[in-house]
Amino acid sequence: MKIKIGDKVETIDDAIKGTVTKIESDAIFMEDEDGFEFEFTKNELIILNADESINLGSLSNRSISDIAREKEGFKKRKAPSTKPKKRHRPTFVVDLHIHQLTDSTKGMTNFDMLNLQLDTARGQLEFAIRERMPKLVFIHGVGEGVLKQELHTVLRRYNNVTFYDADYREYGLGATEVKIFQNVVT
Repeated sequence: MKIKIGDKVETIDDAIKGTVTKIESDAIFMEDEDGFEFEFTKNELIILNADESINLGSLSNRSISDIAREKEGFKKRKAPSTKPKKRHRPTFVVDLHIHQLTDSTKGMTNFDMLNLQLDTARGQLEFAIRERMPKLVFIHGVGEGVLKQELHTVLRRYNNVTFYDADYREYGLGATEVKIFQNVVT
């Protein structure tokens, strides 16, 4: 059926009913029951019978798949999803390089330096556990790997932590990330 001026119509997508007041090429102007004028295309309107039930004859010339394809074309684009932020608290980073821990290594043996580094690591790990920090990163450097091996030995003694190499892009090769589980039953 063709829509004419004076026809009672309803929109397909909204619950707007009204009377056709003007038709200009593909645009159909409708005045709703409250006196507001709207502009629609003929594909957005259906003709109502006198009892205001939907006239299915106006839909018979269009298949359901055509209507579905038309509706898909108007879907809003989703904004690109962003990854959830990491924990609000920044990652706790502990640099175990000896020059970061003491002003001078004069008079210290390699054993003394290693013990200072491991004591610092233990203390910082205990602090992170007390403060309920989810993770921390120990920067130990590449070197010969002695500090890394000893650090991993210390970390294995804790039931509530797991550790692995830290992100290469962020910390390079010489870092270990420690994840702390807060609710471990011992």
